Amino acid sequence: MANKDNSVNIKSDGAKAAGAYHHGDLRAAVIAAGLERLAQGDGGELGLRALARDVGVSATALYRHFPDKEALLDALADEGLRRLGALQAQAWLKAGGGRNGFKATGITYVRFAHDEPALFRLSFTRQMPERYTKESGDGGEVAYNLLRAGVGEALPGVENPDTAALHAWALVHGLAMLILDRRIEWDEAMVDEVVGLTFGGID
Repeated sequence: MANKDNSVNIKSDGAKAAGAYHHGDLRAAVIAAGLERLAQGDGGELGLRALARDVGVSATALYRHFPDKEALLDALADEGLRRLGALQAQAWLKAGGGRNGFKATGITYVRFAHDEPALFRLSFTRQMPERYTKESGDGGEVAYNLLRAGVGEALPGVENPDTAALHAWALVHGLAMLILDRRIEWDEAMVDEVVGLTFGGID
């Protein structure tokens, strides 16, 4: 009898979810809840059941969007990269592109790591190269495309833009990790100066 009751409850919860969320809204709500937990430092509670409670549905209601926890973590990591790319695109445009825009994207990268440490770490530990072949693409495409474009603006005539882009990426990622690991203190002026050494371009 108890098993029958549980089954009914699950179906009821699923029905409530179907009525409350339409056209992918449940997936977006779960991702938002996961991002909120990351921001609060609750990374250890990123399971499907915990997030189902956050959005008010049963865990079974989430399986259509996330077959397991790994899929959920991948989705959160991808969203982190999308957010980073969007922030860098805004910084690029605000600075007027060119060298200044390139430098602004580098500073934004480090600032994002400082402001969203848990999301930053998750994004760069989950997104492995083999995941990039998905048809939906990788969330970091915007960020990397800006990096390559910036190399062309700041380092004209460079023989291998991919190598130059990797050099620039290594610089900001290394700086970000030194700050996150508390090897150095966060200092906006210092970040500006260090990033400028590579992202400021050459004359």
